[in-house]
Amino acid sequence: MELLLSAKRAWPGLCLCLCLTLLAFGLERLEVKIWGHVWLEALVLAILAGAILRTFLRLPDGIGPGVRIAAKPVMEVAVVLMGASTSLAVLAHTGGTLITGIAGAITLTIAMGYRIGRVLGLSSRMAMLVACGNAICGNSAIAAIAPAIDADGKDVSAAIGFTAVMGIGVVLGVAPLALLMKLSPEQGGVLAGMTVYAVPQVLAAANPMGAVAVQVGAVVKLVRVLMLAPVVATLSLIYGTTKDRGQRGGIRGFLPTFILAFIALAGLRSAGLISDVAAALAHDGSLLLTVMAMAGLGLGVDLRLLVAAGPRVSASVAASLGVLIASALGVIRVLG
Repeated sequence: MELLLSAKRAWPGLCLCLCLTLLAFGLERLEVKIWGHVWLEALVLAILAGAILRTFLRLPDGIGPGVRIAAKPVMEVAVVLMGASTSLAVLAHTGGTLITGIAGAITLTIAMGYRIGRVLGLSSRMAMLVACGNAICGNSAIAAIAPAIDADGKDVSAAIGFTAVMGIGVVLGVAPLALLMKLSPEQGGVLAGMTVYAVPQVLAAANPMGAVAVQVGAVVKLVRVLMLAPVVATLSLIYGTTKDRGQRGGIRGFLPTFILAFIALAGLRSAGLISDVAAALAHDGSLLLTVMAMAGLGLGVDLRLLVAAGPRVSASVAASLGVLIASALGVIRVLG
């Protein structure tokens, strides 16, 4: 009976989040029809739609339980499904020097980005969200890392919002920067793969530099995305030990269950025990649930509260992005 009552209370909020999810995907398709590619991903559109509703409309209190479920438990399930579509085998087909360079650049960007955020007055978790979003894969990284560090919904929304704006600027600026620096197509592809957030955006950014740049950019971006798993696991360990050390025994005392499930599924996928069809379905399911979670986060945020914190967050995102670009150029120089 209690379970039925909980489901009944959650239903209105979950339905609203689902509606915003469908709206976000619809707008994303409309972008493709009009411009031929995506400028704002469904992830961003969902959180913006939720935040706009929350800011300008008086929403009923009854949506609260469902919105909270969408913002956290649903996101954790999305992260687990992400593991089923993550194969670590790609690392075996990529040069060790490139992998080391990418890992080093990501580590440096996270460390420097976090430090910059703290100097600018951001909270520890907000600074980490911004740093990881820039270093790995933007919105998806922020969404995956948020539950691992128990980040506040307002911080997640702000980080995603500003990172999305900067991300569009990077897509537009990569090709001109590569031309200015007289980079080869291969080097331009590395620059795109190292700095642009989403895979489709990498392809859009590298396309003006030719097919070789697109191929290299896609591989570099994929390797960069694979760094998400160890980063999330490490942050779960760090933030878990500072928050509730000793309250839970064994490895679960450090890593949340959903992170362990993510690692387990990634291992199965890497071992070839998860088929391509199942991996594709898991990827689609993860994307759907992630966008739904972003709608839930947006519905918990009043944009008027973000305006006050805007300058510090945007400055942190810009500075962290500058570190990432410098790191990418360093990797290109080392690789020749």
